[in-house]
Amino acid sequence: MNLILLGAPGAGKGTQAELLVEKLSIPAISTGNMLREAIANGTELGKKAKQYMDGGLLVPDELILGIVADRVAQPDCQNGFILDGVPRTLAQAEALEEKGVKIDHVVSIEVDDSEIEGRMTGRRVCAKCGASYHVVANPSKTEGICDLCGGELVIRKDDAPETVRKRLQVYHASTEVLKDFYAKLGRLRTVNGSQSIEGANEDILKAIGAQV
Repeated sequence: MNLILLGAPGAGKGTQAELLVEKLSIPAISTGNMLREAIANGTELGKKAKQYMDGGLLVPDELILGIVADRVAQPDCQNGFILDGVPRTLAQAEALEEKGVKIDHVVSIEVDDSEIEGRMTGRRVCAKCGASYHVVANPSKTEGICDLCGGELVIRKDDAPETVRKRLQVYHASTEVLKDFYAKLGRLRTVNGSQSIEGANEDILKAIGAQV
């Protein structure tokens, strides 16, 4: 079963992908991770992608989709895969179809913008060891101090309120059109992401008709 997870930053795509990997025994393919690996390994693709990223530019579709097509052709994807972070635009979705990357279901995890802002602006990360906390959902024992290593907890630039709002605007402008595209193909499934993690996961499994 080949799946795409859609959802705004902070909607819980990563968490749901991890649960689905476990329950469906298929790999999750995050373009972010693939890009970071390619850069860390100094591959040709990684070097090209790094030039764009260092310049604050988006990595071109051709590069991203090239990585994805290679990745889904690998043996561990024979029984299916979960795509996270791609496609982000209509052009990418159309190009995936043209490349013959078959998608069975597209699950959109729906969460209100106001809730997303609360989730993301409340995140705190340890400057030393990278452990993640949330001021409401998962606070540290001592405010501002990491439970694990005693390091200082900081707000990542990505989680600053103005950055979160900008990211949501970008998401709505580019990714919402994907819902129309996949709805027309009869592949779109929407799930309420404001409920518990377990509840959302059950709804996703039902929506894709998975017997688990």
